[in-house]
Amino acid sequence: MGKDLDDRLSNLPDDILLTILDRLNVRDAARTAVLSTRWSKLPAMLSRLIINVWDFRPPDVSEFREDEFAQTNAAAIEATKSMLERRDSTRNRIHQLSVTFFLRESDPISIGHTVAQTMATHKVGMAEFIVLTKKEPIGCDERDLIDYGQQFMLFFDACPDAFAGITRLHLENLRFGESDISNVLVTCKQLKDLRFLNCDSEGVTTLQMEHSQLSELSIVDCRLGKVMLNWLPQLTRMTFEGWIAFHYALSVVYAPLLEVVNLTNVGLSWHKMIELSKFLRGTSVRDLKLGFKSEKIWVQPECLTKSLSSVFCQLRFLNLDDIPEGYNLTWTLFVLKAAPSLKELWMTVRS
Repeated sequence: MGKDLDDRLSNLPDDILLTILDRLNVRDAARTAVLSTRWSKLPAMLSRLIINVWDFRPPDVSEFREDEFAQTNAAAIEATKSMLERRDSTRNRIHQLSVTFFLRESDPISIGHTVAQTMATHKVGMAEFIVLTKKEPIGCDERDLIDYGQQFMLFFDACPDAFAGITRLHLENLRFGESDISNVLVTCKQLKDLRFLNCDSEGVTTLQMEHSQLSELSIVDCRLGKVMLNWLPQLTRMTFEGWIAFHYALSVVYAPLLEVVNLTNVGLSWHKMIELSKFLRGTSVRDLKLGFKSEKIWVQPECLTKSLSSVFCQLRFLNLDDIPEGYNLTWTLFVLKAAPSLKELWMTVRS
């Protein structure tokens, strides 16, 4: 029965077998190469390559030792090289290439050079770097942010060709220098999705953001001073959570397609309140989430004005999350009055 089943699978056309393998992680897909000569050729033809360092960790390991970080990263690097260097450049476009790895010594540079060579010889659609650090955000101190930031910039400076072709970049636990983020935006010309988690920029009071292709931006628990979206003509989705510089930490200058916005912050009693008409001017917001992990509502009620109406005239979905107990809904009325096309209103109250 086993042999008959194997024969049935082997008799299927390549495109069906590749569809099956595309649903496996790279480690498991590569293992199928031992089944037969025919199967050995299939991993090099995959259109989706999702190489995640977590798929290579030792079994039953929840917390890594230093040697296990090295071994796991090395396994991910070897898989990246093996899968990419064996490909036939005349066949099978890579629709998705995603590599998740730890920021450790020279390991990222090795991955960057391999990815850059692949981009030079193959057609690659979406390409993604998810750069992890050994410490979780909650465990990082200032020294960690500085060290990780320096390691990332060494990687970035060593692999400009790889960064020029990536479309998604996720970073965590980094301290950026004065011009680092600007250099990333200039070099990553194809970038569509950029995410920062627990990053800061010492000495930089204003982050000026300009990019012709960026469509998704996520800034979570970061200390980047004031963020100015100066020119993001393709931006459609933005998450801005846990900012530290509270009053007008975000300014939208030109993001006319921005329609999905998530704003979540901790508002303390001494913080100034935010006027959404100023915070969101210049957008086309249709889906808005406001999160309140705080002792007070940080949104300032406003009179219905032309400016306020222009901000909310296209609003369809409003999610008010984690509202402090004891607040009535009078503070939301100005939004409801300014949003004639609203279809759904969701609210959760924190007790």
